Amino acid sequence: MEKNLTKQFISTTETLRTKMDASEYKNYILGLIVYKYLSDKLLLEVVEQSGEELTDYSTKDKQTTLYKKLLEDNEIKEDLLQELLNELSYVIEPNYLFNVLAEQARTETLKLDDLREALINISNSNPFFFGLFDDVDLSSRKLGNDEEQQLLIISDILIKLNEIDMMNHDIKSIGLAFDSLIDKFSLDSGKRVEDFFTPISISGILARIVTMGHTNKQEFSIYDPVMGSGSLLLKVGNSIHPSTRVKYYGQELNATTFNLARMNFIMHGIDMKQAVLNNGDTLNKDWPITEPKTFDSVVMNPPYSAKWSADKSFLSDSRFSEFDKLAPKSKADFAFLLHGLYHLKDNGTMAIILPHGVLFRGAAEGDIRKKLLEDGNIEAVIGMPSNLFYGTSIPTTIIVLKKNRLEKDVLFIDASREFEKEKLQNKLTKENVDKIIDTYREKKIIDRYSYIASFDEIKGNDYNLNIPRYVDTFEEVAPLDIKAVSNELKEINAKKQELNQKMSAMIHSLDDRYLVDSNVKAIIELLNK
Repeated sequence: MEKNLTKQFISTTETLRTKMDASEYKNYILGLIVYKYLSDKLLLEVVEQSGEELTDYSTKDKQTTLYKKLLEDNEIKEDLLQELLNELSYVIEPNYLFNVLAEQARTETLKLDDLREALINISNSNPFFFGLFDDVDLSSRKLGNDEEQQLLIISDILIKLNEIDMMNHDIKSIGLAFDSLIDKFSLDSGKRVEDFFTPISISGILARIVTMGHTNKQEFSIYDPVMGSGSLLLKVGNSIHPSTRVKYYGQELNATTFNLARMNFIMHGIDMKQAVLNNGDTLNKDWPITEPKTFDSVVMNPPYSAKWSADKSFLSDSRFSEFDKLAPKSKADFAFLLHGLYHLKDNGTMAIILPHGVLFRGAAEGDIRKKLLEDGNIEAVIGMPSNLFYGTSIPTTIIVLKKNRLEKDVLFIDASREFEKEKLQNKLTKENVDKIIDTYREKKIIDRYSYIASFDEIKGNDYNLNIPRYVDTFEEVAPLDIKAVSNELKEINAKKQELNQKMSAMIHSLDDRYLVDSNVKAIIELLNK
């Protein structure tokens, strides 16, 4: 069902594809889809609050008429608006409903200022929505050189989106369709899109690891300090039992991506009261700094080997002070890891995706890694296949961390060779993912796949966690049978000589007039050698 909805969403992008890059036109498509969803959802709630039957108000036009009629009754109006705020946390005026604006676009009476005002109004209606539609730039010259051209493009998108009946789909299908659309934009843009989207198979592994043993809790908290589009947070939340009250905490540096994350939460039906999302710089300024500051699970796919200030003042920062060393300026990988570990509950689980360099690089990184191992914080190291992420072929590793472990051993899993190759990138199959999870859960030792290294063994390797040191993936090649190869070569040469003789006989049988051709003469000379 979501596949059909995804196709409908994608069909609305045709007008913009020739005008701008996917990383830019996604802001218009995703923003307007979200506004339509909020508008359509409000109309359904109006019918619900009115006590009328939905079968009698099955179209947007009928629902809009009912909404206007109820608001005209002063005895009903105040109560209705309050109920809408209680249930939805927002209200949209009838004139700014998506279907009303789309109808104006169809009849060529729409004014861009009206759509602009509609987006501003809903952005100001709830703190969660503040600035949500800032990237829907209706005045951009990429839409057209003047307002008339810009209006034509936007009108076309509104009309196409208005034909989609989102409310005919359940929230899971809507969320999956939105995920697929983000996925497509990731593929089309060809940029460092891993910054805002973690592939579903990878996020699934992290989600299953950090929720292991926690699926039936009454409450469960998730934290992603570099949340991107929020896909990783949502994946973890979906791995928890439906009866569990999930609380999401996320931070994102890029304002556009932060807006995308909030949109993603809306389209997955997450109650705004369940999500605390922040637009900020995770490393330079700690967040959150008020309770709760620690969480049941921490997940992270940070930008790999990013630059950060590494200012000496951070040595007194409670996130890093215990380690007496800072991640280098040119590689913030361990800074992200230590930030996440600091915000992990004592009985929680953290999983972070990083490049392999963190496993063996020395200097300050080596000292940080040594202390993590001495404290028993590193539970598992999982080597992933290369080319899993859009925009980069770099191989990555998943590091699983915990606090207050009694053991200091480390489980190593080398899953780098187990994947399905596709045209543009490698893909993990369900079997690949299940094998990783089963090996982690049961702490299995599998020949050429997994191994549990003791602390003393790791210490003997100077705290180097490079996976090939512990998981031997070398496959012995069968010895070469010289005699068999020699006999095969003799057969090939004999066959070659036989074919040459046949060809020579055929050429000599040709009529004399063909033998004067220089090419034929050359072939004869070659065969006679």
